[in-house]
Amino acid sequence: MATLATQNISTSYPQLLKVSGNTPFTSTLLAIATGDESSVSALQISTLGVSSSGTLNSVGATTLASSLAVTGAATFSSSLGVTGVATFSTSINASSGTATIGTESVNTSTIGTLAVTNTATVGTLKVGASGPRLTAVSYGTAAFTLSTVQPHNLADTTTGTFALTGAALGDIVIGSIDSLGSTTGTVQIITSFFPIASNVIRYVVNSKGSTAGTVPAGTIYATAMRFTA
Repeated sequence: MATLATQNISTSYPQLLKVSGNTPFTSTLLAIATGDESSVSALQISTLGVSSSGTLNSVGATTLASSLAVTGAATFSSSLGVTGVATFSTSINASSGTATIGTESVNTSTIGTLAVTNTATVGTLKVGASGPRLTAVSYGTAAFTLSTVQPHNLADTTTGTFALTGAALGDIVIGSIDSLGSTTGTVQIITSFFPIASNVIRYVVNSKGSTAGTVPAGTIYATAMRFTA
């Protein structure tokens, strides 16, 4: 591109860039245009920020110190590093490299490698190329009172229920009781957890031994997972 050094202002001003209109910089976004405004760019600037109504392409490293909001699809051919919060209303697709995000909230993600250093909030998580979709996960704790578990050949079941917000019929429930390791009497204890209604989980403690056992009071830890094909 030629310099403006030897050109007259009357003929060279269309080559200059200015904000559209006759208004100087304000807090309102104004498009960058040619000097005669015969062409208006997709780039808009103001005293508060920058916006692009077209395609934004960065061939080098892009560092975002605060939040990133993407309303369409975002495709990254190398790596994306976000130190703040990245919120994607549609999808994020990292075809190669590693996407490292402090906090991720996304509806659909197709990522080769995802490293989340803080929290990943995902609407639906697909496991494997043709695997199931994890649509909901609930976690909670409940108090477990001291119970006597009878030997297997008698009334061998200790059972009860507790609340687990978000759980539903058909969920797969995984649980544990932190006091089982201190059980006295029998040492052959098995447990099972399953939903019996929305937000309600039943636990069952069985003794497989020939003597009764006592399970001290403790805490139940339970996770309910919901899958679809």
